[in-house]
Amino acid sequence: MTRPAQARLDLAALRHNLGVARALAPNSRVMAVVKANGYGHGALVVAQQLAPLADALAVACIEEAVALREAGIAVPILLLQGVFEAAELPLVAELDLWLSITNAQQLAWLEEASLARPLQCWLKLDTGMHRLGVAPAEAAALYRRLRSTPQALPEPVLCTHFAAADDLASDQTREQIALFEQLTAPLPAPRSAANSAGVLAWPEAHYDWVRPGYMLYGNSPMAGAHPNARALRPVMTLQSAVTGLREVAAGAVVGYGATWTATRPSRIATVSVGYGDGYPRHAPSGTPVVVKGRRAALAGRVSMDMITVDVTDLPDVRLGDRVVLWGEGLSVDEVARHVGTIGYELTTRMPARAPRIVATP
Repeated sequence: MTRPAQARLDLAALRHNLGVARALAPNSRVMAVVKANGYGHGALVVAQQLAPLADALAVACIEEAVALREAGIAVPILLLQGVFEAAELPLVAELDLWLSITNAQQLAWLEEASLARPLQCWLKLDTGMHRLGVAPAEAAALYRRLRSTPQALPEPVLCTHFAAADDLASDQTREQIALFEQLTAPLPAPRSAANSAGVLAWPEAHYDWVRPGYMLYGNSPMAGAHPNARALRPVMTLQSAVTGLREVAAGAVVGYGATWTATRPSRIATVSVGYGDGYPRHAPSGTPVVVKGRRAALAGRVSMDMITVDVTDLPDVRLGDRVVLWGEGLSVDEVARHVGTIGYELTTRMPARAPRIVATP
């Protein structure tokens, strides 16, 4: 027998979610973001599904792109952060990758490089995120330099990144869109601004390219409920099984540190999953899990290999019953709120120990 802790992947849901992005931005090309090991789902299996459906893929760094090219992924791949040193540029050209230019130094490296082919470049403008991107005052000059260098194809894409598109009450996205419009109006080039939140909630920012990431995996980036997110279907279900059951008396404590005390005679299920599988150690008692299709609550501290769950109100639970930690019937974003983090962190930090299993229909 194999250990029951596993992350099951619904690839039909992945393809469906890309279709949602296309339907929301029908006049835009779609760049599917598969960085950070496909947001923890497995970069190669995700890329193999999305490459035939997307117009391009995006990764964070050249190492991620190399792995996809070596596995036979031939569609355009954008390096979202560009290169970290000039020595990477020949490999970018060899692999026919697309290149982000986020500062003047990266542009100077490109201008000085000797490459086998000119590169398709994306020039990133800082419209208020203040993380990467050229300053507004430099945008026009760097755009002209990029268009004139023989190491770049003559039509770069102008792009930016939103800092608060998940929060519809914030004015920052409107301000960023206004600045982006101002900067790009005199520069004839394709444009891109919308991340997942932009795709879902800011149609005025769809432009020529959209860059969905988190939403492709069936999760909503929005700070609150949004009607467009309802169509998304979770790709990953982290699941395990009940491997122990015991009755404890009122007043008994459960788990390391004795952090949970039974307030009544209770039935405790042990589940074979823990922080060694990516389930967050700091999840508090009361964090929801789904046991045999019904909700129950975490009871006590998360261990490396196990958790304990209060199933007192589920008297028919038996050894071997399925337990969902997030995914089908329980969104990773809901779990993340209990833990004080975001779903992005929970999925991307999952180790290989929890095998990714492609679910069959």
